[in-house]
Amino acid sequence: MTMLSLTSHDVQSAAQRLRRVAVRTPLLSSSTVDELLGRSVVIKAENVQRTGSFKMRGAYNAVASLPPQARAAGVIGASSGNHAQALALAAHLFEVPATVVIPVDAPAVKVQAIKALGAAITTYDRRTGCREAIVHQLAAERGLTIVPSANSPAVIAGAGTAAWEMLQDAPDLVAILVPVGGGGLAAGSALAAAGRHPRLQVIGVEPAVADDTRQSLHFGEPVTIPTPVTIADGLGHTTPPRLTFEINRALLADVVTVEETAIADAMAYLWRHYRAAAEPSGAVAFAGLLRVVERLPDGPVGVILSGGNVDWTSYKNLLDLAMERTESHAAPLLR
Repeated sequence: MTMLSLTSHDVQSAAQRLRRVAVRTPLLSSSTVDELLGRSVVIKAENVQRTGSFKMRGAYNAVASLPPQARAAGVIGASSGNHAQALALAAHLFEVPATVVIPVDAPAVKVQAIKALGAAITTYDRRTGCREAIVHQLAAERGLTIVPSANSPAVIAGAGTAAWEMLQDAPDLVAILVPVGGGGLAAGSALAAAGRHPRLQVIGVEPAVADDTRQSLHFGEPVTIPTPVTIADGLGHTTPPRLTFEINRALLADVVTVEETAIADAMAYLWRHYRAAAEPSGAVAFAGLLRVVERLPDGPVGVILSGGNVDWTSYKNLLDLAMERTESHAAPLLR
């Protein structure tokens, strides 16, 4: 499927499939943040989605879209953890086998959730292993259907339903900021926006040390970066998939980057002002908002908090430092 054959109609179809399965997550607001930033900001709280992230939307839509025979044979996918959980849940709901390939250092909270859903787990070293090669080998050996974490029309369309819902609930948004890892959420959000509000800006946000999409868009073709080390473990990709790259090149208004400290600070702001627990990857888009807010068009802005799956110890350690650091600012948020 080419970029041009995937449209907002695919996002609408995915929304129908997900209507009784996915949680219609709330939009959160804070009068304090709105006053400090001089505009209305709404947060799409995908941290309270089933499996704790937006990934359930794409994984379920993909499994639901498979021919019955292929679905019954089982599915397989690779992920840093959130897509793996989502695929495990989708397979569980359809009562079919699932295998997931995850890094050996994936957060324990994600591994435990995958095991609880009954999926088989294969691990790899993200510094030396090639997860895609492992997935293709296992798929061939076991007759499984591959469900990618991003590079799939059905996954992209499903991911886009988060932005689609946001625009139904807040139709006057002038911009939406989304985290970028494999690029599926950004691509799906851009497709959703193009179908409802063509002038709305969709802006991707990456960790500065994991800016494969930003660099790729700059050079006009996918580039590969060294394996990044970032607290945003779900966004540590080395190259954007072709399909998401093409959609994002055509439809994203921009891709900006944020430093590691800014990501942790965003986690603190989200907890302090919205009482929302975000994993680092889930807080990246809010960190991006704080960086670019002054150059956005006038009007309300949406931010997708993409997930909340983080080990308590890691969350507490990051938040303790960030809460103290951000509390010390005379003008919080505007650093």
